Amino acid sequence: MTDAAPPFSLRSIILPAFLPTLLFALGEGALIPVIPVVATDRGASLALAGLIAAMLMVGQLAGDLPAGWLVARIGERNAMIGAAMLAVIGVLIALASPTPAALGIGVFLLGLATAVFGLARHAFLTSYVPARIRARALSTLAGVFRAGWAVGPFVAATIIAWSGSSEAVFWVLVASCLAVVVVLLLLPDPERVFGAARLARETSAHGTEANERGLTAGEAQADASSHGVFRAIVTHRGVLARVGSGVGVLSAIRASRIVILPLWAVSIGMPADLAAIVIGVSAAIDFALFYVSGQIMDRFGRLWGAIPGLIGLATGHLLLALTHDGPAAATWFTVAAVLFGVANGITSGVILTLGADLAPKANPAPFLGAYRTIADAGAAAAPLVVAAVTSIVSIAAASATMGVLGLVGAGLLARYVPRYVPRRPHR
Repeated sequence: MTDAAPPFSLRSIILPAFLPTLLFALGEGALIPVIPVVATDRGASLALAGLIAAMLMVGQLAGDLPAGWLVARIGERNAMIGAAMLAVIGVLIALASPTPAALGIGVFLLGLATAVFGLARHAFLTSYVPARIRARALSTLAGVFRAGWAVGPFVAATIIAWSGSSEAVFWVLVASCLAVVVVLLLLPDPERVFGAARLARETSAHGTEANERGLTAGEAQADASSHGVFRAIVTHRGVLARVGSGVGVLSAIRASRIVILPLWAVSIGMPADLAAIVIGVSAAIDFALFYVSGQIMDRFGRLWGAIPGLIGLATGHLLLALTHDGPAAATWFTVAAVLFGVANGITSGVILTLGADLAPKANPAPFLGAYRTIADAGAAAAPLVVAAVTSIVSIAAASATMGVLGLVGAGLLARYVPRYVPRRPHR
């Protein structure tokens, strides 16, 4: 089949696709660490400060389904511009009233904006990036988000040292979001550049896609015509329940490691500065592997990133659980942290890539809204599970629970991904 679309390369979308993402993530990454500090400065208790910080994930989870509808209606670029302005509104609300309640509302709106922004970029890459380089494109997107979140805290520290105020960091997010809007308005819209010819090709290949993903003729027709989030949920309920469950577990165990590592360091009496270095090394390893993950998935298949990563994350949790009271607990903590970095690094972009593989290419946003809701629900539930099991039993039991859950997730993906995703997508 002849493809009339212009040749596609990752280099062609670096500025219009990835630069806005980096700017948005940088602003968000600067703000996130100071939210609890600002909350306590405004009189919130430690528990309330934690709840306010959690409103970011609550907003993101609440926004996933509406984001799918919005992006399908107004397009990716308009949705991202709207998301950036919503984030600015949230920050201005938080600054306008120096109360914990206003801060909580502002953080919740930032979560909504994050859901819309992330889904819009995910939907674009799903529709227009050829499958032969899809995993590399989406793992790069994940790496760009991580880069922004990694650089943001250093920007925040600089602003605080210069101004002496944690609330001054809020203006970093405002500046980042305004820069996002400027970039989106001035640079060519990649959706227009790659849109028409690419979508024509994807639509003509729809029957082949349906066969590869195990859809019946009726499901394929609904797949092509569905424009609503709830219609997408009904149409794709099988894959969402099966692959989605495994993705939810992957998202949960990723979130668990973020909570477990600092809690574990405290529980074994590790000095805070040494623990920070170990966790920082783990994060650096994680970031360094994002493109390697895409190469692995594009060359060998999605499971070669997902399964080893899940098993590695599960093994790290189980390793911690078995060594908490041993004489070399600090050493095993370091080993587990490094393992977490490697395992999470090779899963970079896995969730995004599987979502892109499974979504209808002509109108992916409604499906991706439902898919991302499951993933974000797993991420939101994991800290609650860790906290609950730790309070009832112990932190070792909590780590063991997440380790076993990770192995279950690996089993789910190993069973169902081959059923719905071809080993080497060729579209």
